[in-house]
Amino acid sequence: METITHNLVAILIQILCFNFLIFPINIILTIILSFFSHVLFDAISVITYHTPEKMENDKFWKWWHIIIYGLSIFSLILFMIPYWLALFFANIMDLWDWVIYRPIQKKKYNVVHEQYPGKKYYFHIFVDWFRDKFFNWLPRWNYKKGGIIVEIIMITIFLFLIVILI
Repeated sequence: METITHNLVAILIQILCFNFLIFPINIILTIILSFFSHVLFDAISVITYHTPEKMENDKFWKWWHIIIYGLSIFSLILFMIPYWLALFFANIMDLWDWVIYRPIQKKKYNVVHEQYPGKKYYFHIFVDWFRDKFFNWLPRWNYKKGGIIVEIIMITIFLFLIVILI
């Protein structure tokens, strides 16, 4: 899934935990559920337009990512305070795998990420296992442009729920 989807789910989690649970259970559950929401939504990301590689020559891919990255950044800015805890733990997998670890591996070994000797330290290995174990029946729409509709529907529903709950 895209960052905005992870962000909105995490915000919902924090709102619900903080509205219905007492301290410190609200904080602990926000952290745990935000982290595992990333696993769940990345596991089902196969039903969205989510190509594993960059497709910079495809104008549709390029425009979709300009829009979705812009919305993701906007959602971080808009919701960072007071939802930083949930946002951080919902995105820690991507921060580690894509921002910290893969660039280090790429620089160190100068190979594509599937060949890194340290691949076993990626958080997304767990996502792949979870998808194979529980969601292998889902259709693979990673390359189908219509898959953006699924993500747009999810974003709309999550945003609507946030507005209702705030």
